[in-house]
Amino acid sequence: MSVAEAAGTSEVPEPGRRNRSSSPRQIPVVGVVTEDEDAQGAFKTMDLNRVIKLLEETDKDDLEEEQLKSVKKLVQCYQNGLPLRDLAQIFKILNLCAEKIENQPHFIESAFNILKLCGLPFLKKKVSDEITYAEDTANSIALLGELMKIPNSELRIQICKCIVDFYHAEPLKKHITGYQQASSSYKIKMAEVGGLAKKMVQSLALLENQLVEKLWVLKALQHLSTSEVNCTLMMKAQAASGICAHLNDPDPSGQLLFRSSEILWNLLEKSSKEEIIQQLSNLECLLTLKEVFKNLFMRGFSHYDRQLRNDILVITTIIAQNPGAPMILLIDGKVILALFTYVKKPEKHKTIEWSAAQYEELQLHAIATLSSVAPLLTEEYMLCQGNARVLAFLQWCESEDSFFSHGNSYHGTGGRGNKFAQMRYSLRLLRAMVYLEDETLNNDLCEKGTIQQLIGVFKNIIKSHDKEEAIVLEIQSDILLILSGLCEHHIPRKEIFGTEGVDIILHVMKTDPMKFQSGLGYNVLLFSTLDSIWCCILGCYPLEDYFLEKEGIFLLLDLLALNQKKFCNLVLGIMVEFCDNPKTTAHVNAWRGKKDQTAASLLIKLWRKEEKELGVKRDKHGMIIDTKKPLFTSFQEEQKIMPLPANCPTIAIMDVAENIRAKIYAVLGKLDFENLPGLSAEDFVTLCIIHRYLDFKIGEIWNEIYEEIKLEKLRPVTTDKKILEAITTASENIGKMVASLQSEMIESQAHQDVQNEQKVYAKIQATHKQRELASKSWENFLARTSNAKTLKKAKRLQEKAIESSRYSGQPPNAIFHRTDIKGLNTTVPSGRVVTVESTPARLLGGPLADTDIALKKLPIRGGALQRVRAAKTVNEPKKIAPT
Repeated sequence: MSVAEAAGTSEVPEPGRRNRSSSPRQIPVVGVVTEDEDAQGAFKTMDLNRVIKLLEETDKDDLEEEQLKSVKKLVQCYQNGLPLRDLAQIFKILNLCAEKIENQPHFIESAFNILKLCGLPFLKKKVSDEITYAEDTANSIALLGELMKIPNSELRIQICKCIVDFYHAEPLKKHITGYQQASSSYKIKMAEVGGLAKKMVQSLALLENQLVEKLWVLKALQHLSTSEVNCTLMMKAQAASGICAHLNDPDPSGQLLFRSSEILWNLLEKSSKEEIIQQLSNLECLLTLKEVFKNLFMRGFSHYDRQLRNDILVITTIIAQNPGAPMILLIDGKVILALFTYVKKPEKHKTIEWSAAQYEELQLHAIATLSSVAPLLTEEYMLCQGNARVLAFLQWCESEDSFFSHGNSYHGTGGRGNKFAQMRYSLRLLRAMVYLEDETLNNDLCEKGTIQQLIGVFKNIIKSHDKEEAIVLEIQSDILLILSGLCEHHIPRKEIFGTEGVDIILHVMKTDPMKFQSGLGYNVLLFSTLDSIWCCILGCYPLEDYFLEKEGIFLLLDLLALNQKKFCNLVLGIMVEFCDNPKTTAHVNAWRGKKDQTAASLLIKLWRKEEKELGVKRDKHGMIIDTKKPLFTSFQEEQKIMPLPANCPTIAIMDVAENIRAKIYAVLGKLDFENLPGLSAEDFVTLCIIHRYLDFKIGEIWNEIYEEIKLEKLRPVTTDKKILEAITTASENIGKMVASLQSEMIESQAHQDVQNEQKVYAKIQATHKQRELASKSWENFLARTSNAKTLKKAKRLQEKAIESSRYSGQPPNAIFHRTDIKGLNTTVPSGRVVTVESTPARLLGGPLADTDIALKKLPIRGGALQRVRAAKTVNEPKKIAPT
C-alpha cells in the first residue's frame, strides 16, 4: 500500500503545534502509528518508491549501509503479509537486492528476508484486488524462478520453500485492519499464469552436484506437477527426460527417486502421454530405468521399495508402447527359450532353488510374458517348438496328476488346489499365437491335433468342474476363440471340428438366459460361441445339417427373442448365412416363441424397435410419412451431405452396416416374403416397407450422389441429368405406392374389425334373447303349477294345438294311435320314452330261430316265424290292419 493512501489528505501534527494549510504536505518515510492501531494490526506504511530509488543509486560509495537499513525496515513493515497492490514494488526491490549480491555479499541476507515474506499470505483490500493485480502478481511469482540462477544455496532453498508454501496456505496470524487474506488457491493460479514450473525445470540444469538444492527443487516440482497447466509447461521444458536421466544419482535419503517417479507419473497422467513417452524413449533414460529397477528388485525389501519397483516397471512398460524406443533385442538374449523352461510339468530337483509357491509364481509369470512377447517373435517361437511345448503342458493341466497349486499370486487367482491358473494362461498364449493368422503356425497346431484336444478339454470341464465359475468361463471362451481362429476359411478343419464340436456349441447355447446378467463372463462365452458358429460350422454342409437337426436354429431364434441388442446383430448375421441352406426355411417357419410368436413376427418386431431407436419417421400405424426419404434416421437428418472421395462410404452406405435393418431384410427375403405365418395387420404394414428396403436404399444413394453434384457445382450432361431425375422420381413413386398399399391394408383391417365386432354383438344379442325365452318359459311353468285356471287354459290350448296338427284325412285300413294319455293332469310335453311290450315268442320263433339247430329240432315253445292275419289295438274301433 502506498504512503499517500495510508497518510490520507491530512498531515500528522506535532504535539503543541497547529497545522499550516499553506505549507506543502510532507510524506514521511515511516508513518506514525498509535498504540491502539498497532494492537489492531495496522500497517506501518512505507514509501516503496523511495526504497527503489535508493537501491538504484550507484554513484555514492557510502550508500550500502543506508540501502540495507531501508530493506530491513521494509521487512519489518510487511512481517504480517504482503498486500497485492504493493507486490510489484516489493519484488522489484527483491530483484535489485539480488543483482547486488555478486559485488555486495551483504545483500544476501536482505534478499533472503524478503523471500521469507513471500511465504506469508497475500492480502487484498478490495474483493476485486485479485483480478486487478493479477498480472503484477503472476510476473512477481515468475521472478522466483529467475532468482534460482543466483549461485547461493540458502536463497535457492528458500525459493523452493516459498513455492511449497503455496500449497499449504495458513491463515493470518494477526488480523490486519482493512485487509483480507487472498484465496488459498490464488498463489497457485498465478504461478501457473506466470510459467513458474518451466523456470524451475530449467533450474535443474544448474544443480548437477548440489543434492540438497536438487531435492528441494524436485519437492517444489512435485507440488507444481499436480495441475495440468504446470505439467504442460514442464513437458515443453523437457522435464521428463531431464528428471529420468538422473533417477539413479547417489542419494542416501531416497527422496530423489521417490519425488522423481511421482513427477513422471503426474506428467504421464496430466499432459500429453505420447510426448512424454517420446521424451523418455532414449537410451540414457532406459538404461537409468533399468539400473533403478535392478537395484530395487535385488536390494529392496520394504513395501515402499516394492511400490517404487512397480512404478518404475509400469513406466518402462508404457515407454515400450513406442515402437521407436531403443528397447533390448529379445532374440539375442534367447528370452523365448528361457521363458519356455518354466512351461513344463513341475519336477523335483535335488537342489532346491525355489519353493513350490515361488516356482509356481515364476511359471505363471513366464507364460503370461510369453503371451505378450511370443507373437512378436514367431520364428523364435517355432524354433523352440512352442506349439508342442504348450500342448504338452496343456495336456498335463488336464490330467489327474496330483498337484497342489498355491494360487497365492496375481496370476494364480482362483487356482488354489487346481490347475486352472496354468490352463488359463496356456490358452491365452495359444489364442495370441492363433490370432496372428500365420498359416505355418496354425498348420503346425492342427497337425498336432489341437482341435480334437481342445474339444476334449472343453467337454471335461463341463463334466467335472463346478467351482471357480468365472475362470472356467474364461477358459471355455478362449477354447472357442482358438477353434474359431483355426477353422475359419478351412473346410477340412471344420470337418475335423465335427459333430462333437457342434455339441459343445449347442451346450453353451442352452444356457439359462438369466445367467447373461450375472457378470461372471457368460456374455463373453456367448459371443465366443456365436463366433465359433460363424467360423466352425457355416460353410460345411454336413455340420450345418447336424446343427439344424439338433434344433440349433430354434436356439438362435430363442436368443434373438431375448431382445438384447448386443446379440442381435451377430445372430442375424448367422441367420442370413444359414438361410442359404434350403433346409433352414422349414425350421425358421416352425419355430414358436412366447404367446405362439412366429419367427417372421419376431423379425418384424425387431425392425420396428430398431427404427424407433434410430428415429425413423412413422405415423401411429407404422406407415411411411416422408415418401422421398422413407428410411431416413434422425442421425441422417442431422448430418449434412458433404462431397466425399469415391472410395469413402457415404452416410447412406454406413447406415447399412450400423444397424440390423439390412440383415432383417436379407432373412425375410430368403423366406421369400410370402406365406409368412402368424402376422398381424401391423406386421403386414411394416412388411411392405421391409420388402422395398433395397429399392429405398438405392434411391437414398442416388439422392446423395445428386446432392453432392450440386454442392460441387457440377452440371451433368442433359442425358445424365434426365436419368438422375428419373431415378429419384421412381424412388419417390415406390414410396407413394407402398404408402398407398399400407393405407389399403389399414382400411381393410378396420373394415374387418367392424365386421368382427358386429358378429360379436349378434352373438351377444342371441344369447340375451335365449335367456329371455328361458325366463319366460319358466314364468309360464310356474303360473301353470300355481293357478288351476291357467293350467286348464294351457291344457285346452295344448289339446287344440295337437288336434290342429293332426292329419285330417286317414288312409283306409289305417291303425290309429292316441298320442295323449287319458287322465293325465299335466301340460308339459311327454319325454321321448316309449314302453314296448316284448314280442311274443310265438311270433319270433325263439332265440335259435335263425340257426341251423332250428332246422333239426323245434323248440318246445316258439319255432319258426309265423304270419298272422291281423292285430287289434287296445281301446280302438274294430278296424282290420293290412297283413
